[in-house]
Amino acid sequence: MSLAVLRSRALSGMEAPAVSVEVHLANGLPGLTIVGLPDAEVREAKDRVRAALQNVGFEMPARRITVNLAPADLPKESGRFDLPIALGILAASGQIPAQELERYEFAGELSLSGQLRPVRGALAMTFAIGRSSQGTRRAFILPRANADEAALVMDAAIYPADTLLQVCAHFASGDGAARLDRYRNERPGEAVNYPDFSDVKGQQHAKRALEIAAAGSHSLLLMGPPGAGKSMLAARFPGLLPPMTDEEALEAAAVQSLNGSFSAERWRVRPFRSPHHTSSGVALVGGGCQFH
Repeated sequence: MSLAVLRSRALSGMEAPAVSVEVHLANGLPGLTIVGLPDAEVREAKDRVRAALQNVGFEMPARRITVNLAPADLPKESGRFDLPIALGILAASGQIPAQELERYEFAGELSLSGQLRPVRGALAMTFAIGRSSQGTRRAFILPRANADEAALVMDAAIYPADTLLQVCAHFASGDGAARLDRYRNERPGEAVNYPDFSDVKGQQHAKRALEIAAAGSHSLLLMGPPGAGKSMLAARFPGLLPPMTDEEALEAAAVQSLNGSFSAERWRVRPFRSPHHTSSGVALVGGGCQFH
């Protein structure tokens, strides 16, 4: 077999669109070409993949290798495609069986030694897998450092791995002990503590306005000179809101996952940002005092 097709995910804003990683081996001058609108990080995958395969004991085929990341008009970034590219080369060259690959999606950056490094957006990708699955939901193989984050998605089949060799053994070995274990993690405790209004002395009109805004889901604008208590009141506003639903918590966590700032301890905690009062108008775009 000289063609292998694997599934992965890109990141496009808050979305994680599906990507097909197609690997083809052909006769010709040995080399590896990646097409499908890759950026510099993705193009550099050929050197990481080559070194990782050789260092874990596999053979890099001395053939003309073409990797297509489809759809071709979707920009691809980061090292998340290292793992599916490496597995595609091994499957296309017959070094690992390809029968089960269709049942999984893959993401992970490879070190030169074959270790799997964490990637951004693991929660957003897992969330997208759950929403877009037709019929049987695909399992997700990713670095172990992303397992806690990805496992927040209800009923997601997460199979974390530490190395490329572990992933290959999962597909190549007939021994059940060599297969990856499905990750099971209890969701973090749901008790959330916010700053309390009892700390605020006075400010009766402002507190009444916050209560009305929370009860009616209204927007709120606080105005006043520095030191008037705007940020202090805004920081206590999330405590008036009802607990986040699973859908709200996943969406908020997925946004934080995109820039790598999410931690499992912040599960169901409404995000709040308080910029310095000297921030420029440009710096406040997308910022400000925010709660979701």
